[in-house]
Amino acid sequence: MRLFVTGGTGLVGRHAVAALLARGDHVLALARSAAAAAALERAGADVLRADVTDAAALERGVADCDAVVHAAAMVLDAADWAAYQAANVAPTESLATLAARHAKALVYLSSVAVYGRRRTYDGGRGSVSEDFGLDVPPLPGDYYARSKRDAELALWRVVEATGLRATALRPCVIYGEGDRQFAPRVARVLQLGRGVAPLIGGGRNVLGVVYAGNVAAAILSALDRPGATGPFNVTNDGAITVRRYLERFAAGLGLRLWPVSVPRLLATAGARAMDAAFAVVGPRGPLTMLRGTLDFLGRDNPYTSARAERELLWRPVIGPEEAVERTARTFRRAERSS
Repeated sequence: MRLFVTGGTGLVGRHAVAALLARGDHVLALARSAAAAAALERAGADVLRADVTDAAALERGVADCDAVVHAAAMVLDAADWAAYQAANVAPTESLATLAARHAKALVYLSSVAVYGRRRTYDGGRGSVSEDFGLDVPPLPGDYYARSKRDAELALWRVVEATGLRATALRPCVIYGEGDRQFAPRVARVLQLGRGVAPLIGGGRNVLGVVYAGNVAAAILSALDRPGATGPFNVTNDGAITVRRYLERFAAGLGLRLWPVSVPRLLATAGARAMDAAFAVVGPRGPLTMLRGTLDFLGRDNPYTSARAERELLWRPVIGPEEAVERTARTFRRAERSS
């Protein structure tokens, strides 16, 4: 199979490209920079030099392949809504339209952010399935969530109008080798504190994270089962508590975890007070909201991947404890080489 891949040097994209090439598929990857093109060529992919907003390049890529994997996205950039719309929404609609025109299947890397983040933790562990719906509006300033939801809505409009075979995978917080968002923050906290880390309620809750290599495995599963279409949560590749996650991450860094338990009520009260103070200067979205961070760190993973397991036959290729330690070792090597 020959795949056209966008976002091939991103966290999930690089894992997906490696997995596709390892099993003998051919990859044509979009690259917007010389550095990205060089990395993809070293991995063994063919390269199409262009930006995801280049309609002519997208046309060439889709026409030249058997199926499309769209993993490119703007995630935590300090940008306005117009930039997020241009980077995340418009290219998704364009690729869906092109895939329909050329009768190619499309696998889109979406996000649980489409659920709006307002009430996702309210129902407890495993309560948010694909039936949760997309009718909860994103929090003000959460341009990433808004763009992912709008991109999916555009995708489903194309599906309804054309019969496009499309799958949208919705991971939660992703970590892994090459992570530039979540794992570096964990590494920084543990390295600066020499293993000391605050744990809300002792860190006994199951953390809402998924390993990038296991998300890549879901992409391959979706490609292999084009009849299984629609949205799929990809959010449970093994239940790992916050404490165990940090223990394994610390081990990968060559440290021992020294947990400091923080009462949940105290942490929540402090977060509310600080959020109220920050609101005076206008915070930009939930990533600046401490209460949202506490939900993530102090409450159980609310998402279920039962549909992906049942219909895509998705299974993790690496267990969470090994994946966490493997991820952490990349930061230890980086520290040694610096």
